[in-house]
Amino acid sequence: MRYVDLAEQLRTRLALGVYRPGGPLPSEAELGEELGASRVTVRRALEALKTEGLVTSRRGSGWFVAHDPVRQSLGRVTTVEAALEAAGARPARHVLEFAFEPAGADVAEALGLERDAEVLRVRRLNLADDRPFAIVTVWLAAEHGRHLSRADVETATFYDLLPFAGVEFGRAHQTIGADVAGVDDARLLEIERGAAVLTCRRLTFDVHGRPVLVADHRYPAERTRFEIELPSVASRSVQIGAS
Repeated sequence: MRYVDLAEQLRTRLALGVYRPGGPLPSEAELGEELGASRVTVRRALEALKTEGLVTSRRGSGWFVAHDPVRQSLGRVTTVEAALEAAGARPARHVLEFAFEPAGADVAEALGLERDAEVLRVRRLNLADDRPFAIVTVWLAAEHGRHLSRADVETATFYDLLPFAGVEFGRAHQTIGADVAGVDDARLLEIERGAAVLTCRRLTFDVHGRPVLVADHRYPAERTRFEIELPSVASRSVQIGAS
């Protein structure tokens, strides 16, 4: 059996809901035995479906049906948890690092601080239905983070916590980019090294226009989509040859 024929059979099964979204597929050996194909053919078929975003693989765990990507609106300030809840997923967070340290040049500039000024850096792993969804690193000036504990940021967002310190949040600026997964990304997000990763840097200001938070997000590319609704664009008449 050619792998393209096997891929089509599996594609049909996925469309019919034979395997539930996010759930495991039979092992390569089981699929080969059931469908009369070699393990090499099964692997090639699954890799083709992975390229289409229909299935995913996790190191040491096998193959899984892909979830529909979580859609995040760029038209308003929200949190990873809120986006997951809106998509019907169960959010959770695990704090990986919590430390006060000197600010790097880019963070100091973004927050309007002196180079090497003390900042709180929190690095966490966000989960969706117990599956890795994003790596998020947040920096804020030590004066805002001094009253916070690791337990605080394990259970609540900075948008919930900082108002208790007198911070009133205003606007935010986001920059979306792309990258490839490094060793640490692959380990934490359970993706292949070199897989596509969506990146987002968000700078959040208070109501007085002062920068408060810098946050870097890293998402497996197939697990989220950034969306923005644009206002209607009225047609403009153009005069040909007008001086």
